[in-house]
Amino acid sequence: MDNKLLKALMPMLFLLSACNTDSTTVTKNEQFENSLPIVLFDRSLAEQSYLVETINASSAYTEQGLTIKFDSKQNSYSAVNFKPQKDWNWKDYSSFNLAFEINNPNVESVQLYLDMQDANGDVYTRSVNVAENSKHIYYAKMSGHDLAPLSDDHSTELNFVSGLRSNPDTWESDDIQFISMWGKKNLDISAISRITLSVQSNLTDKSIVIEKIWLRSNPEMNKDFLVGISDKYGQNANVEFAEKIHNDSELLAARDKELASLQDHYNDDRSRFGGWKSGPKQESSGYFRTAKVDGVWSLVDPDGYLYLATGLDIIRLSNSSTMTGYDFDQQQIPQKTATDATPEDSQGLNRVPNSAVASRTLVSKTRKDMFQWLPSYDEPLGKHYGYRRSAHSGPLNHGETYSFYSANLERKYGQDGADFMQTWRDVTLKRMMTWGFTSLGNWTDPSYYGNDKVPFFANGWIIGDFETVSSGNDFWGALPDVFDPKFAERADFTVARVAKEVNNSPWCVGVFIDNEKSFGRPESNESHYGIVINTLTRNASDSPTKAAFAELMKNKYTTIDKLNAAWDSNIASWQSFDSGVELPLSSEQQLQDYSQMLYSYGEKYFAVVNDAMQRHMPNHLYLGARFPDWGMPKEVVEASAKHVDVISFNSYKEGLPEKSWQFLKDIDMPAIIGEFHIGSSDSGMFHPGLIHASSQQDRANMYKAYMESVFDNPYFIGAHWFQYIDSPLTGRAYDGENYNVGFITVADQPYLPMVEAAKQVNQSMYQRRFKQQKK
Repeated sequence: MDNKLLKALMPMLFLLSACNTDSTTVTKNEQFENSLPIVLFDRSLAEQSYLVETINASSAYTEQGLTIKFDSKQNSYSAVNFKPQKDWNWKDYSSFNLAFEINNPNVESVQLYLDMQDANGDVYTRSVNVAENSKHIYYAKMSGHDLAPLSDDHSTELNFVSGLRSNPDTWESDDIQFISMWGKKNLDISAISRITLSVQSNLTDKSIVIEKIWLRSNPEMNKDFLVGISDKYGQNANVEFAEKIHNDSELLAARDKELASLQDHYNDDRSRFGGWKSGPKQESSGYFRTAKVDGVWSLVDPDGYLYLATGLDIIRLSNSSTMTGYDFDQQQIPQKTATDATPEDSQGLNRVPNSAVASRTLVSKTRKDMFQWLPSYDEPLGKHYGYRRSAHSGPLNHGETYSFYSANLERKYGQDGADFMQTWRDVTLKRMMTWGFTSLGNWTDPSYYGNDKVPFFANGWIIGDFETVSSGNDFWGALPDVFDPKFAERADFTVARVAKEVNNSPWCVGVFIDNEKSFGRPESNESHYGIVINTLTRNASDSPTKAAFAELMKNKYTTIDKLNAAWDSNIASWQSFDSGVELPLSSEQQLQDYSQMLYSYGEKYFAVVNDAMQRHMPNHLYLGARFPDWGMPKEVVEASAKHVDVISFNSYKEGLPEKSWQFLKDIDMPAIIGEFHIGSSDSGMFHPGLIHASSQQDRANMYKAYMESVFDNPYFIGAHWFQYIDSPLTGRAYDGENYNVGFITVADQPYLPMVEAAKQVNQSMYQRRFKQQKK
């Protein structure tokens, strides 16, 4: 899921702006009596008091305020920066927030990113959706309340002490809080050096009017803001929304109504695989393949019909569980082994052995108190408990979990002892066909692989005890040392296991192996070539990749003197080079050589996996590792193109701006979006997700716009939405994500605006793609 740290590391953009922090101009804050004597901007202040610099945008002072017009259609980043002549010093205020009064007079909502930076260079990024035709006060807490830091710095970048990515509000208000995204939550408030509002990767130009920016004292904190937030269905107990279930009778009535509307086949204008029956017929091969038709790339289904892949990720119970605050005696918990084939996060609920239940111990009262209801282990719904032996981020390293979604499936489909999981699978397949989706996306439970009704994408992970390397920013974990023979062994093991699951089914579109590897980041040469820079410091005797890099340079330069001349370096000998060197980037030739080494790393990675694919799954498409748009260095993307059938990307943006994907023209091969999502806060979730909408209807509109940008790009042959089910309200066990990203709620209720948008998109996608009318 979640391009998680890109914007926090964005190159710092400064403004020549001066604001008088000693100003005594204060406008009465009607909500709070204790407004602070700091107004950074007010429409009533003289224009000449401020100098505003915009980046890919324009600004103008009007009677309404400071109007910012973002040139966001043509630019992936548009912003307005506020920076004082001297850093703002707010250390005298112990509990306060920064407030913005913003007007959006337009017919489209605007997602604003707020970056706050201190003099140490630390940045905290938050975001909010400014609804269409609206004016509100939006605020960002600067100190106090729930900004208490975690002891683990990595967890602090993502989660609050609660373990959530974004908390409920800590006081009641009609104002709207900026959503926490990433970065350092507790900045140095004695030296705030920059405030930035930006929009990013939009499909249209956006604009807002800023009427006021000022500091406010936080009101008294509701100390029970986390208590009882989850009802017995795992929904927000304190918020009403259209899809909310209040009792089992409502749940069953909703079930019966939906079941009566579902179909068990594709519409007549679709092939049995969801392909385009009315389109130009291609040669059939019995399996999915790629083809370029009339200048645009496409998939071709096994029967020879043009095929575009649309669908949903995470159709499984994995990731549906949340930490409860309890743990067990670790001696009674089966531990990981080096031969594990699947990361724990992609496994099922993993209930603890019955013998361990007696050791159940409360380790986080904060977590436990979030739930109005949890069952005992010996009652029927107690079967939905699980366990996580490790977590990516958050205050708990391991602990008990519970899946409210799984429990709700039993409540809904398990009447009179019925097999609720099989019914769920049947209903899910009918939903996909009724909604027009042509595939089951990545991380679909293998129990769906033999359905023979809806095509599916398979996946595997290469994990094991091979050596690793580092990019310097290994968000999801260390990278494999691809030149280690053990990596090839584990790749072969992984693909062989996937092949056994797929069983040579023609319904398998293709296979993703791994996900969002940290191959490099775009912020600087150092982050781009991190794999090379960090690996060169290693000893070649301990690092097969370092040995491969050294061999590459020795073959190119033959003598160390020639390399030193090219790199403007002073390495004593090849032996010193082998032992490990730490060098500044000081010459253009050095950059070119680093580029060559990064390419060789990427090519080896994809070649190893492709070799395994050719051995075990020659009839199925190899779809790569789903590059995150925050980590797709051109060298590795180009290297992958030699070995994959389709290049895959995860892109959490509002769409695919043509300018951002022009590099595909040079590669000229098909691509697919493996993940994207858009969420809103009107369903009771505390975090919309990475891309924010103003409402479920706005979310549906944005979904359509994203998908249309996919079909309008001649290289993309489809896109998968992340994910089928909303994240748990109280955060998924692995990393606390608590996003409104599902097509269905935790109570298995479809979001009807999203369903209608999907039907429209899927019905018209072939005509839009191939610019043809239905025959």
